[in-house]
Amino acid sequence: MKTKPTGAKRVWNIVSGVLIAIMVVLVVMLVGVRLIGYQPYCVLSGSMEPTYHTGSLIYVKKADPQDIKVGDPITFVLDENLTVATHRVIEIDEASQHFYTKGDANEYPDASPVHFNNLIGRPSFTIPYMGYVANYIQNPPGRYIAIAAAAVILLLIFIPDLFDDSKKKSRSKVKSAGIDTDSISGGTTPTPPQA
Repeated sequence: MKTKPTGAKRVWNIVSGVLIAIMVVLVVMLVGVRLIGYQPYCVLSGSMEPTYHTGSLIYVKKADPQDIKVGDPITFVLDENLTVATHRVIEIDEASQHFYTKGDANEYPDASPVHFNNLIGRPSFTIPYMGYVANYIQNPPGRYIAIAAAAVILLLIFIPDLFDDSKKKSRSKVKSAGIDTDSISGGTTPTPPQA
């Protein structure tokens, strides 16, 4: 017989469901999108305001240099430290295979041109403020806190079920021994089964 969950159990089921949903959404937003060709990046500066706000998470789709036009925002590797930036193309030099870029909020164009080989892609869409979350959980100590929080949430979700199973097993052992659990709770002495 299936029993109805108690009030506390019902609240816990709702809370754990919400926590799992949040975890799934974060995993899809940060990892799952890679399966369909998007690369998420955090906007850490205001150089592209108001198009891409600081703290946004932008999703970049790979693009061929020949598909880029003047006026397109592009994401590229900026330097030998593998710093990634997103700026707008203001000029294209096909002969030397370079893009000349400028941040929308910057007064002057970028000092160095971007070689075609350094192009990562073109931003497709953005989610405001999610870059703060992504940046935090991708770097220590946020990464460790996120892993620990996920582990604790998973444990808290499955521990109540483990205790419920152990109660059911002990009840089934008592019933298989022929002891009437209803009579035990009523205070009467159980009678052994007759052969």
